[in-house]
Amino acid sequence: MAQISFLDIKKSFGPVDVIHGISFDIQDGEFVVLVGPSGCGKSTLLRMLAGLEEITTGEIRIDDRVVNELESKDRDIAMVFQSYALYPHMTVYDNMAFSLKLRKADVALIRERVLNAAKILSLDSLLERHPRELSGGQRQRVAMGRAIVRDPKVFLFDEPLSNLDAKLRVAMRAEIKALHQRLKTTTVYVTHDQIEAMTMADRIVVMHDGIIEQIGTPLELFDHPRNLFVAQFIGSPAMNVLPGVVVNEQGQWGVVADGQRWPVPELAGLKDGQSVHYGFRPTDLKLSSDGQGIAAQVTLVEPTGSETELMLQCGEHSLVQVIHGRTQAKRGDVVHLRMDPQRAHVFDGASEQRIA
Repeated sequence: MAQISFLDIKKSFGPVDVIHGISFDIQDGEFVVLVGPSGCGKSTLLRMLAGLEEITTGEIRIDDRVVNELESKDRDIAMVFQSYALYPHMTVYDNMAFSLKLRKADVALIRERVLNAAKILSLDSLLERHPRELSGGQRQRVAMGRAIVRDPKVFLFDEPLSNLDAKLRVAMRAEIKALHQRLKTTTVYVTHDQIEAMTMADRIVVMHDGIIEQIGTPLELFDHPRNLFVAQFIGSPAMNVLPGVVVNEQGQWGVVADGQRWPVPELAGLKDGQSVHYGFRPTDLKLSSDGQGIAAQVTLVEPTGSETELMLQCGEHSLVQVIHGRTQAKRGDVVHLRMDPQRAHVFDGASEQRIA
């Protein structure tokens, strides 16, 4: 296992700057997910850690050893790619054993490690098959097994589940998380899927346009997003956000948006007349049973079984509400909404930073 440090990392491709001075640490044995939209720099950062991409300026340390100039093979890391990258003419056993054979490891050691990895990943019965005889999930497990047999200090995953169907992605998420809990190896995982990040990570690094927007545990990011970008990126369905103006009437704070008054807690940074972005999670929006509250029209009802998702039109803005269970509401109905002010998120209109 290993501790990793990024120290003022910058990366440019010619005149184009893609990473803008990133610094953070990953603790020994931690599972850290780099998440963000396409083009944010997360895969580039991972490739620099792997030694597959040169660093323009800054330092990367693994266990206090600067690895900037080290070849990828000398960094004691193992990487699992999106494309599996298996040798089609080799059996599962030979694919998993290949890196150890290159190092001229003892035959008995190779066999022990391959069989141990195969047992962990339930590949015991597939060792004599070729990649073309495997499903996508099985191929990904072989790629993971090839990484495990090397017994590296660090595992790197670059969007390894992107090529799998939805059901298989859920199963593989659980397998990768269970594998980490068993091996305790420091792991850095890149994805654009925030559900993967929320369910797998010890900590999440949210990236955008080559910078870090926020680092924290999944629930820290969900409950206390630092800015509007993180608030809307983390969570599914995404946070509802309305532009509005703060009002204070006889000591009662609120935000007026589309002519409707939304409740807010009394926050130290609030100012009467301030332009803000008013946010709330779809699960925090409740239907009023007494006909009181904010009026909205139902435009779509999507039952998913245990939950029902409502699309609502409130003034000029569309909102999403998630209800646990079922509802009698149907398209065209006018419903009334209530919000607990303590569940509201308020962001400054200009800086888009959270008002706390």
